[in-house]
Amino acid sequence: MGARRPNPAQWLKYAVGGRLPDRLGAWVLHDVTCRTWALRHAARATVLIAPLVVGCLLVPGPLGIRLAMAGMAVIIGYYFSFSYLEESCEMRAARHGHEYGAARRVRDAAKAGERAEAHARYIAAYRSTDVA
Repeated sequence: MGARRPNPAQWLKYAVGGRLPDRLGAWVLHDVTCRTWALRHAARATVLIAPLVVGCLLVPGPLGIRLAMAGMAVIIGYYFSFSYLEESCEMRAARHGHEYGAARRVRDAAKAGERAEAHARYIAAYRSTDVA
């Protein structure tokens, strides 16, 4: 990952679905493929959900109802955001010039060794060639 990162204003635009300059395309691919890609997605989702929560808290009425509305906004917002986590990240990468599916391929390649070790352990434990 290079030193090029978006500034805070660019990141906010990116978080709400905007497109970054072409020179930040590599950063976008890093953003949707690094080890913490799901947490980064949660941060982007928070930018979208926070104004709804604030709006719910500012509506006139009993505090309990306002808190319940805010809580429902958080639950529903994150539920739908994480329901489409991979698709959202793929679309972000595609919007910035990467082939659709590139993010998944990068994430899969990063975990290939780990998956091979897990498969070898499975084979050793459950697919033994010793037949009684």
